[in-house]
Amino acid sequence: MSVVLEVQSLSKGFTMHHLDSQFAAFSDVSFDLRAGEFLLLKGKNGAGKSTLLRTLYRTYLAQSGQALFHSHHGVIDLLRAADVDLALLRRTEIGFVTQFLTARPRVSAEALVAEPLRLAGRSAQDALDEARHWLAAFGVKESLWRAYPTTFSGGEQQKVNLARALILPQKLLLLDEPTASLDVGARAALVARLAELKSNGTAMIGVFHHPDDVADLIDRVIDLTPETSQIEERQDVVV
Repeated sequence: MSVVLEVQSLSKGFTMHHLDSQFAAFSDVSFDLRAGEFLLLKGKNGAGKSTLLRTLYRTYLAQSGQALFHSHHGVIDLLRAADVDLALLRRTEIGFVTQFLTARPRVSAEALVAEPLRLAGRSAQDALDEARHWLAAFGVKESLWRAYPTTFSGGEQQKVNLARALILPQKLLLLDEPTASLDVGARAALVARLAELKSNGTAMIGVFHHPDDVADLIDRVIDLTPETSQIEERQDVVV
């Protein structure tokens, strides 16, 4: 399997200005990720799991290290890429799945889910048909497809979020607690979709409050708890 991501000596901390102090979220994290691999992040609360994902996505700026992404355009350091290049990668090769939906006002659920496919060049009707398929798969009632997700419950918004985030296969997928607030049917649909993407070569890094949901997909685990930080092979892991 080809390497998708090389993370080398990655560190991130925060400054608490009102306390005039600093603290480390994580430090000196290194790993490689290959196509079709699923890497689980675990650790105590505050160990930096979600922060690591956001640093790789560059929502947060790293303090040191490298994150070399093997894109279709060549190898690029995600920590130092130009904003325009990073925006392109986010549209075409790197996905970020979170439990929260940021829905635009007056945009229907089906239009929101179809948008990534339309931006990738699919016809409006094809994109809409695919969007409806995934809304149904995640358990969103057909009567809500043309409604605005801003009016939905938290659980229904999350289903729309997952359908949008996973409709377009990506080379690298970052998953930040995507099963929170999901019912059993939606969780099963999520796992099935992740298994499909994994089998087609998508590399994944995930944080899951209930890792048993994806136990069969996990290849390796990184424990970010400072005193036990290590990478473990899947067969040796109890999560």
